[in-house]
Amino acid sequence: MRAMLRSLPILFAVLTAAQFSMTAAQADKRVALVLGISAYQHVAKLPNPSNDADAMAALFRKSGFDVVETKRDVGIADLRRAVGDFSDKAQDADVAVVFFAGHGIEVDGTNYLVPADAKLARDFDIEDEALSLDRLLKAIEPAKRLRLVMLDACRDNPFAKTMKRTVASRSVGRGLAKIEPMVSDTLIAFAAKAGSVALDGDNSNSPFTTALLEHIATPGVDLRIAFGRVRDSVLTATSRKQEPYVYGSLGGNTVAIVDASVAAAKAETRPAPAQVAAADPAASVGPRAIAVTPAPSSNEIAEAWRAVSTTTSPTVLEAFVRRFGDSIYGDLARARLQD
Repeated sequence: MRAMLRSLPILFAVLTAAQFSMTAAQADKRVALVLGISAYQHVAKLPNPSNDADAMAALFRKSGFDVVETKRDVGIADLRRAVGDFSDKAQDADVAVVFFAGHGIEVDGTNYLVPADAKLARDFDIEDEALSLDRLLKAIEPAKRLRLVMLDACRDNPFAKTMKRTVASRSVGRGLAKIEPMVSDTLIAFAAKAGSVALDGDNSNSPFTTALLEHIATPGVDLRIAFGRVRDSVLTATSRKQEPYVYGSLGGNTVAIVDASVAAAKAETRPAPAQVAAADPAASVGPRAIAVTPAPSSNEIAEAWRAVSTTTSPTVLEAFVRRFGDSIYGDLARARLQD
């Protein structure tokens, strides 16, 4: 009888895990494409986009996305192929998300993402050597509930300065041009509002990506609120020199990257310390056995990662993983250790 009573908490945890599996199976299908271009072949390299792409891909995986495709430093042919393949994955998805870090350029009011092998010697070459944002939006159009594009692509662009104008009336803008999505439930987030330039940052991630990592996947938080927090964080980090901007609209229901119900069910699959102690009396050594250390805030974890992000010491990284291993930055630390 006592053995049966001691096993009840474990049985409860197992049943809860099974319930979570059913909940997760019924959840929306979420797919993400992450693109980072740092190694430009014909202009100066950018330090952060590859880091930004790795961090965002890790965030999506940790958030339980069904598909996370990552491409780094690709040329135009591979970029077009990646977007085309991702369009196939968006066909039966409820949520489709694209993140791009690198150079973006606006020509005659159309925004383009610039791949690693672009030369862009003339404005006439833009359609051949870069991918239009319109094409990217068409790729995710089949998604049923949410289409989201985040562009950390408003950096000061060397192509715009050297590009030869073949038509005098053709304009080449500073930053990206504002856009109004044609399909409902579509959001497009710029690192900096139209016509302005975003900063690459002095840390391992840009100010915009750093803010996305902190706020965008908070369980149950509506994207409009999350992007408002992203805006505030970037304004603070850049001394109000950079203001992110979001184009598009959503309906009246809460739309979150991570639904609160699924996140809560996942948390319930982990037995509480008291349950573990009850299931295994040998693990209990008095009141201290069930004491819980307060969880660090997301700001504290982000600050800690900024402090160690450039270290090459395995000891420091291992200590970070032990303390913050459940966070998105824990995944980055583990990846650094593997490198």
